[in-house]
Amino acid sequence: MTDTTSNKMWGGRFAAGPDAIMEAINASIGFDKRMAAQDIAGSRAHAAMLAATGIITDSDAEAIREGLLTILSEIEGGTFEFSTALEDIHMNVEARLKEVIGEPAGRLHTGRSRNDQVATDFKLWVRDQLDAFEGGLVALIQALLGQAEAGADWVMPGFTHLQTAQPVTWGHHMMAYVEMLGRDLSRVRDARARMNESPLGAAALAGTSFPIDREMTAQALGFDRPAANSLDAVADRDFALEFLSCASICAMHLSRFAEELVIWSSAQFRFVTLSDRFSTGSSIMPQKKNPDAAELIRAKVGRIFGANTALMLVMKGLPLTYSKDMQEDKEQVFDAADNLMIALAAMEGMVRDMTGNRAELAAAAGSGFSTATDLADWLVRVLGLPFRDAHHITGTLVGMAEKQGCDLPDLTLAQMQSVHADINESVFDVLGVENSVNSRMSYGGTAPAQVRAQIERWKGLLA
Repeated sequence: MTDTTSNKMWGGRFAAGPDAIMEAINASIGFDKRMAAQDIAGSRAHAAMLAATGIITDSDAEAIREGLLTILSEIEGGTFEFSTALEDIHMNVEARLKEVIGEPAGRLHTGRSRNDQVATDFKLWVRDQLDAFEGGLVALIQALLGQAEAGADWVMPGFTHLQTAQPVTWGHHMMAYVEMLGRDLSRVRDARARMNESPLGAAALAGTSFPIDREMTAQALGFDRPAANSLDAVADRDFALEFLSCASICAMHLSRFAEELVIWSSAQFRFVTLSDRFSTGSSIMPQKKNPDAAELIRAKVGRIFGANTALMLVMKGLPLTYSKDMQEDKEQVFDAADNLMIALAAMEGMVRDMTGNRAELAAAAGSGFSTATDLADWLVRVLGLPFRDAHHITGTLVGMAEKQGCDLPDLTLAQMQSVHADINESVFDVLGVENSVNSRMSYGGTAPAQVRAQIERWKGLLA
């Protein structure tokens, strides 16, 4: 395909071609060629509709269809020559179509504009990404369910302020991320349903005088309906912003989990062992096993947040309908999508491969006076004390244990009775971490029975 500035496809209005700087700033083919498959799908649907409505002949439509399939094969085979002078994927495809089939190619653009064409292509591309996003989330949730099921009754410390708070179960902790990612899944599905309206046929901004059938093209491209307002159809980029918003929240969730994996895999915690597949060594310290995959996932959120902010700023001051500013809508979305999908895949791999170190988790669960709340609850439940009094008594006992360098279960009954005379032997039943987690039977609690019920609920939701 010849790269030339003569006979520009936008016609005779401009006698001279743009200089090199204008060509460089104006061209988008370097990145929007990623939408080639969507562009060709939209053109095939448009051509079939033009023939069905009698706007072009069946023979021209067939020539266009065959030509487009040839071009798609060239692109997929890596033999297509993209031209910067032809600006974008739409003009590159149309120019090549003319080379392949001749005069009928000029009829393809009847009843549409590059404005509705690019909106359609981009929406189709984002829709594909939302589908991939959904698949990645489901795979990661299933990996977490596997970990939760294996360790539904493993005790570990629960934290607030990264300080030991109360004992929880490994399964309960895994299921917390299932809930987070489940909200991400809901947002993705919701965004996909809302964006699934076809811009095709809105033309430049006002619609077209040709008797097109927008319902037909919408159906052919898998949209639920045509967009109802031609101005909004070409001006809208909410679908891209929603994708980036969903991606940003999900990336934040992944980053939070990645931070925990970095902490948990350290020599100071040893809660988990990450597989060699998702770790690296040090060039100088042979003992090191670095959680690089988790650290990189943690960093991806910056790029994805940045893309969300960048596109919001591009769109914030644009009057209706199309402005060339909107050419800047794609690179951020492409980059965010790439980084989100690799982060989801890497996190799924780490979760499937990682080993929870049950003994280390259990040892940590019993440290840091983690059953202090259980003691306070026992004082309320068994001795009938007001909770504030129970809180004060428990704090006194924690201070006593701290001075003696032991934990609450290591205090003698006599020592406890020196703080409150009515404390009896049954108090020791609640001071063990196993008893603590088993007692948390409230809905959504950490008791293994509750965890297993939530695992089964999620299996049903994903079935």
